[in-house]
Amino acid sequence: MPSHVSADRPAAQPPGRGSVEALIAQTRRLKGDVDAVRRDTRSDGADPEERWQRALYDLALHQLNDLDEHLAQLRDGPAPLPDEPGPAAVPHSPSGSGSLLSRVGSAEWNLLTDEASWSAELYRILGRDPAAAALTLDELPSLVLDEDRPRLTTMVTGCLVDAKPIDGEFRVVRPDGGVRTVHMMGEPVLGGDGSTASMWAVVRDVSEVRRSRRAVLETRDSLERHQQRVRTEQQFAVELQEAVLPPGHGALRLPRRGPGALEIAARCLPSGSSALLGGNWYDALELPDGDTLLSVGDLTGHGVAVTSGMAMLLGAVRGMAMAGAPPAHLMSLLNQLLDATVQPALGSAVCCRYRPATRVLTWAQAGHPAPLLYSGGTGCVLSAPDGVLLGATSGAGYGQAEATLEPGDLLLLYTDGLVPGHSGSLDALLGLAPRFRAARTAQDCVTAVVEEFGECERADEACVLIAKVGE
Repeated sequence: MPSHVSADRPAAQPPGRGSVEALIAQTRRLKGDVDAVRRDTRSDGADPEERWQRALYDLALHQLNDLDEHLAQLRDGPAPLPDEPGPAAVPHSPSGSGSLLSRVGSAEWNLLTDEASWSAELYRILGRDPAAAALTLDELPSLVLDEDRPRLTTMVTGCLVDAKPIDGEFRVVRPDGGVRTVHMMGEPVLGGDGSTASMWAVVRDVSEVRRSRRAVLETRDSLERHQQRVRTEQQFAVELQEAVLPPGHGALRLPRRGPGALEIAARCLPSGSSALLGGNWYDALELPDGDTLLSVGDLTGHGVAVTSGMAMLLGAVRGMAMAGAPPAHLMSLLNQLLDATVQPALGSAVCCRYRPATRVLTWAQAGHPAPLLYSGGTGCVLSAPDGVLLGATSGAGYGQAEATLEPGDLLLLYTDGLVPGHSGSLDALLGLAPRFRAARTAQDCVTAVVEEFGECERADEACVLIAKVGE
């Protein structure tokens, strides 16, 4: 149940860039004002309250510096992953939120009398009994974790011997066994002869802040590891796709000898919204009996697992076609293959078997756009036989159709998404008929498709394959 403070208020919306810029400007103005007041606060170091106030000004400036950095990160977004990631440097600056007064204690150690005085808040921070005597500088390290004691010793020695200000962190162990991280700032107080008479310090409990910072660093490291893994998988997927698909530049002539051969060119067009490869493929293969296999398809999803599945499916298409399976039977076998895989998957495909001696195209499809046929300067859609998506229905049957091609005819096979937006996409492709008629080669036709649709913001990658019947 929402609290009475927030119940009637609308949910906060993420800040826009302009509002973050305004917050940055306000923060920097406030930093300037605080720094001006701090400089105007005169202190000879004799009054403990004045020293405490000055230390709080310094802490406030630390906080505002952190706030400035964090707002700039909100404005600029995550830093890009370097080409060769290395260990990231983490700037040291105390930061946090909430009331400073509730977490800042003070102390003074008189070196002449060996007396120590602590504020009540410092007792609370360190978890000590207020009735107990304050620890001297010699006794203070007994509260500190062993690995942090050298740091404290170095800071105190520098302050007492070299009059250096103290500004650093260390971890203390409370009587209940809890470990807290504290940030200490202080300065020496010089006597009349110029020697150090005492040392004062303010101590701030920054445990929760450091815990939050560790969480931020851990999530940042996790993000960087994820980005690196995605880059590695993407590179593997690209290399796998390049290894299994025919070259996308230049044309093939299949079969390589004899009349009625097809001139074939193809291309994959990248997605405009996803860096991950999907499961699109195209293929052209000369079969042992002299026929030519043409196929395009798409396995749903993105990433290296889908690209690997595409390679498996394409290998199955080639193997079954080489074994003589006609297109309809080939589709049934592919459906059984996807239905039997451990990871459920859906795919679409169209497979064509072209016989050059008779120029007969026999084809089948599984939930895929039908091939387009261009002849005499006009284009049409081949009438599609029955066929459901691969992997959708166990034991599904697939129909088969035939078409007789003429010399100079052009066949276009493509995957869904070649033309972004479903409405009008078919008309846009059929409208390329005049350009195809004027083109001399299949490669020129593919170039026309790329020029027309290559720069479109498609949601998924797409493949196009064009086969032109020899004169």
